[in-house]
Amino acid sequence: MQTVEKWGVFEVSSKGKSDGNPFRDYTMTAAFKSDKEEITVEGFYDGDGVYRARFMPSYEGTYTYTIGGNFSDNIEEKTGCFEAVAPSSGNHGPVVVKDKTHFAYADDTPYFSVGTTCYAWANQPMERQEQTLETLKNSPFNKIRFCFFPKFYEFNTKEPISYPFERGKGEGLDDELVQKQKEGRFLFPGMKAQEPDYGFDYYRPNAAHFKRFDLRIAQLMEMGIEADMILMHPYDKWGHNVMGKEACDSYLRYVVARYGAYRNVWWSLSNEFDFIKTKTLEDWERYGQIVSGCDKFHRLLSVHNGGPNYDFSKDWVTHCSLQRVDFYKTTETTDEFLEKYGKPVVWDEICYEGNIGLGWGNITGQELVRRFWEAFMRGGHCGHGETFMDAEDILWWSHGGVLKGDSPERVRFLLDILKDVPGGFLTKGQGMFDEVVGFAGGCTGEGMRTCYDYSIHYLGICQPTYRPVMLPEDADYEVEIIDTWNMTITPLGRMRGFNRVEMPGKQYMALRIRKAV
Repeated sequence: MQTVEKWGVFEVSSKGKSDGNPFRDYTMTAAFKSDKEEITVEGFYDGDGVYRARFMPSYEGTYTYTIGGNFSDNIEEKTGCFEAVAPSSGNHGPVVVKDKTHFAYADDTPYFSVGTTCYAWANQPMERQEQTLETLKNSPFNKIRFCFFPKFYEFNTKEPISYPFERGKGEGLDDELVQKQKEGRFLFPGMKAQEPDYGFDYYRPNAAHFKRFDLRIAQLMEMGIEADMILMHPYDKWGHNVMGKEACDSYLRYVVARYGAYRNVWWSLSNEFDFIKTKTLEDWERYGQIVSGCDKFHRLLSVHNGGPNYDFSKDWVTHCSLQRVDFYKTTETTDEFLEKYGKPVVWDEICYEGNIGLGWGNITGQELVRRFWEAFMRGGHCGHGETFMDAEDILWWSHGGVLKGDSPERVRFLLDILKDVPGGFLTKGQGMFDEVVGFAGGCTGEGMRTCYDYSIHYLGICQPTYRPVMLPEDADYEVEIIDTWNMTITPLGRMRGFNRVEMPGKQYMALRIRKAV
């Protein structure tokens, strides 16, 4: 009997009809059943007369499956079974929402989202893709945002190595939107007018293109990295943003059927959704309903903004995916979003460490790391990006390759500290006006004594030479100075009651206070 790990990917395949347009004309389903769950998934056409369906078992034990649909004349013969076995040590299951505003893996291991952005890395030359994976393997990042569609923008003007749709005569385009795009009515700031390439059949996914994404998503899964898949974006010259309603909906169903079973997949309906001028709020609502309705494994799903935020109160939105509020104000508003929406807050774009001439891509590593600390101390999550000038325009933020900045190692240092937080998450609590304080598990209803069992007091840009610290009188507390930039932790010994703590007079310091045991 075949075996697969709990939370792994089990795939069934079968030969079927290939005449006409198999992506539209025929259907495949696979019904999986154990004594603990029953799930029917949509299959997909994978080219060369082959149909596939993918399934993630959420329990150990024996599963049976039955294949259905009209893709073959011999469906009655297509049944089988497999055994779901215990997960291996690195397999903690999919990331899910925990206690409304936090994340954890399915096995209850806490998850702090420390992501990076690499929009078009899977469409770069194969050698650079492998280089990117090697860089990720040695990085602190446990999530990466990237796109199925190729990207056209400054530093991104080369053709991708493949396209998401087969070549054709523009089948599936909205003629009215195409005409408006040709008139330049959908250009956004920084976008150069180009002669669009509409030479595709948008009802025929390019199986070779998506097979490469199969490989890359699976490799990321084995590395323990979440794949935050961006389904649409504004930086287009290949007709993706002027596809008609039916073609868009068909594309979404295809990718959900193809990738929903991978435990590390998250869905982002769009990067900077409000910059895609061809879409309406009604379109985005329909897309959200399609993805959430077709995804039988209930992956995390959100929408990323360029300007105004999406309405994260929608039932199908699992978390807030945010860009900076403005150039200066970013993760300082984390707790406001947590209170407003009651969902996890992920800052996926907070400006990038780099030196390009565009304002979103030239902050220092110190400022990026500060924004990370602000986010996590307030109970949120944060994402990295890097945009350093390069003679060949190979910038990590879109192309991958190698990292050049100072922030990744400091982010690793932060992540190691977060992994030691009792209970697995921090909640912003009351502190002095010049600090942001993260308490383990929060402080509601039990007073400051419980809060001080574990707290981190982050001072950011302040540089005090001493710090007054008031602790309960009836217990000892271990106090440490954390230098978040130089990545050192200095023990100051045990304290209780009122203390004057001597500080180094430098920026980016924090105090960690833990009840002695």
